[in-house]
Amino acid sequence: MDHDPGRRPPCVVVIGVSGVGKTTVARLLARRLGVPFAEADDFHSPESVAKMSAGVPLTDADRGAWLEAIGRWLRERERAATGGVVPCSALRRRYRDVLRAACPDAFFVHLTARHEEVGRRMSERSGHFMPRALLESQEATLEPLEAGERGGAVDAGPAPAVVVEAILGLLAETQDDTNGL
Repeated sequence: MDHDPGRRPPCVVVIGVSGVGKTTVARLLARRLGVPFAEADDFHSPESVAKMSAGVPLTDADRGAWLEAIGRWLRERERAATGGVVPCSALRRRYRDVLRAACPDAFFVHLTARHEEVGRRMSERSGHFMPRALLESQEATLEPLEAGERGGAVDAGPAPAVVVEAILGLLAETQDDTNGL
């Protein structure tokens, strides 16, 4: 475990468009931090999964219960002082606000990559409900982290282990900053 035992383990949300590597990086990050991991996709309703599988973008109404469920998971990890990591698209500020309302200390890591790289990754994966056709919709929806949101952006281009090291550095910088972000 790389987490400082004198500090409370963080609750981290790894955000970005589908195919950027959120789940792979989040699993590795949770392992490195020694904290629980949850897959945000598991919180989707069967109806939402069916819509996305058919290439239909979700509406904000579709996302509401999903974001609230992820927020509850984060809040439970924060209250139990176990920390936790969850990959979640959270493309808009208002979606992150729902998660932040449930877990005010949530730290958001925005994984970024070039459109071509994400498209290639989506084409190479199997067994995932999100079709490549929705990538443009997700990129159009994406609102990068803004001032006042705890977190930062990390390039998802390097190997996942290298990306995790960059995230650990970002977390350490933020924990050392007594004023927060």
